[in-house]
Parts: sequence; C-alpha cells; structure tokens
Amino acid sequence: MKKNHITKRYKKGDLVYAKVRPSVVLVVRLYVRRVYYCAIQNGPTMNELVYFDSELKPYMGNL
Repeated sequence: MKKNHITKRYKKGDLVYAKVRPSVVLVVRLYVRRVYYCAIQNGPTMNELVYFDSELKPYMGNL
C-alpha cells in the first residue's frame, strides 16, 4: 500500500487568514494531522482556531 506524502504549506509563525474571515490575521501555531491550529494575531487571550489547509490563504500585507 502506498502512502501519500503531504507537505505542510505553512510553518509555525506564518501569518495567514481564513477565507471566511479575511479581515482577521492569524498566526500558525501548530500543524498536526492535516489541521492548522492558529491564534489571532492581536488577541493572545482568545481561543485557538482550527482550519484545514484549503481554508487558509497566506497574508500578504494589507488586505
């Protein structure tokens, strides 16, 4: 049986945003089992948000 090798697109500390909420900048905190755990950039006391790779886009400055 052949396994598919999946590489993660974003690294720890990368800035991204969710397609459904593009105005909220997220920081990738952890990648486990094809799921990204992200924290809101200016909200360290807020809960973590969990997204799949297809739900995120790289942050390129001002949106």
